[in-house]
Amino acid sequence: MGLFDMFKKKETAPAFPAMLAADAAGTVVKMEDIPDEVFAQGILGQCCGIDPSEGKVYAPCDGEITQAPDTLHALGIAGKNGIEVLIHVGVDTVEMKGDGFSAKVKLGDKITKGQLLLTMDLDKIKAAGHPAVVITVVTNTDDFAEVTTVASGAVKPGDDLMKIAK
Repeated sequence: MGLFDMFKKKETAPAFPAMLAADAAGTVVKMEDIPDEVFAQGILGQCCGIDPSEGKVYAPCDGEITQAPDTLHALGIAGKNGIEVLIHVGVDTVEMKGDGFSAKVKLGDKITKGQLLLTMDLDKIKAAGHPAVVITVVTNTDDFAEVTTVASGAVKPGDDLMKIAK
């Protein structure tokens, strides 16, 4: 290595296959078992859910917050490697108008994998009659050769959840 080579900025292509991490602690729910037809049928893209055991949602990858509705029940993330992720907390929780949710990030924030994104009151969600399943969707599934859920059973934040291949 030459003297100046160490100062050159290294441009590395995004690594594939890429891995999305579990964004909550709980039990994995297969796509077809998510209690909402839009998600269960994969209409928005390949996805899976986590039935949460605690009211915290973490970043599944590095990226930027591209959607952050006032209702706080969902977040859009543009991953650094072109993966577009929607995290949807609960089913029909938009009806709660943000009650029981607290955002830790805002639109445009740069995030890192494992960062706390939002908190939710699981008891309030249950009392409102909604399933609290945290749904992770790759909304640009068609851009990839494969989007596969690799986890099952109990997971904790940061565990491998979904594999994406080019």
